[in-house]
Amino acid sequence: MNLLRSIFWRVVAIAILAAGAYATWVRFTQGLGGATHLSDRHPWGLWIGFDILCGVGLAAGGFAITTAVYILHLERLRPILRPTILTAFLGYMLVICALMFDLGRPWNIWRAMVWWNPHSVMFEVAWCVMLYTSVLALEFSPILFEKLKWARAIKVVRVVVVPLVGLGFILSSLHQSSLGSLYLIMPTKLYPLWYSPLLPILFWLSAIAAGLAMVIFESGMSARAFGRALEFGLLQGVAKVMVLFLGLFLMTRFLDLGARGSLDAAFRFHGPGSYEAAMFWLEVALLALPMALAASARVRGNPQALFACSVAVVGGFLVNRLNVSTTALEASSGSPYFPSWMELAVTLSVVVVGLIVFRFAAQFLPVYHTPRPAAAQEEPSSAIYAQP
Repeated sequence: MNLLRSIFWRVVAIAILAAGAYATWVRFTQGLGGATHLSDRHPWGLWIGFDILCGVGLAAGGFAITTAVYILHLERLRPILRPTILTAFLGYMLVICALMFDLGRPWNIWRAMVWWNPHSVMFEVAWCVMLYTSVLALEFSPILFEKLKWARAIKVVRVVVVPLVGLGFILSSLHQSSLGSLYLIMPTKLYPLWYSPLLPILFWLSAIAAGLAMVIFESGMSARAFGRALEFGLLQGVAKVMVLFLGLFLMTRFLDLGARGSLDAAFRFHGPGSYEAAMFWLEVALLALPMALAASARVRGNPQALFACSVAVVGGFLVNRLNVSTTALEASSGSPYFPSWMELAVTLSVVVVGLIVFRFAAQFLPVYHTPRPAAAQEEPSSAIYAQP
């Protein structure tokens, strides 16, 4: 049965990658018009809404966990530090790759490094993503250095790791919120349920909640895939913080809607606006239900229930970001948008590549090895690694 399951998923992965390869060829030979359903009315579609807005947010667990370990000295979280850094690093690398598909002239992406426009939100996002990806690469490097037994390189990274984590927290917070700022220029186009001057704050809060849910999800999937013991006690603590940020997000969301007089749009269940209302409540349900469940110690004490809560939170986060980037713009554009099969193929291919790379990295690198803190080590020649 396990063999048949393995063969089935490999066939599915090969089919997705083949479709993605064809879609890539069409995209770069015939342009965006040949491969997508994008238009002047819908210039941003799945590749921005899912690949960028969702991808960056789901990788937020990286800066949250590294900050907790290195800045707040919560050493009990160290066993999940390395896989979280790997998840975040791969997430950002895949976001950058996906961005190449959406840019009209991707070969000009380097220009942001030379011709500065400090008044542009996109300029700030570009620089923060580039810098934070570099920080993640440095945070991940000791895992590779340990495999290569480069003791001196490990010692160098160990010296700068705390400043790196602090810089990473600042950079990640800046661009997580700035992704919301991109939509502040559309007050007349974005549907009232999703336009808000607080979008940067809402994006930041939701990213932390979803990033922590992704930590729980990744830990559960890794435990199943590699036959590892689940760090369940640690994940219960992560779930508590996830519940806190979900509560802050939903409270801020509803208070903002009430203050702006837009809450009535959520109750238009018939006629114009009914679709937007339905999508709004789907988003709220997928976030509020797992928040309420995970707030219970009994639910947090059940591995399957906690895993299901993390899946629901990730789903609610995806719906929220796609609502902001797509649903909220359909009414003002006068036409619906649904991605072409080639847009879907490229997005699924990016996800599959990420899963494959993660599996190989976890298999051949010491991702799940938990080193002791530097202070507890005697620096023997055989123990060349102290901190990730």
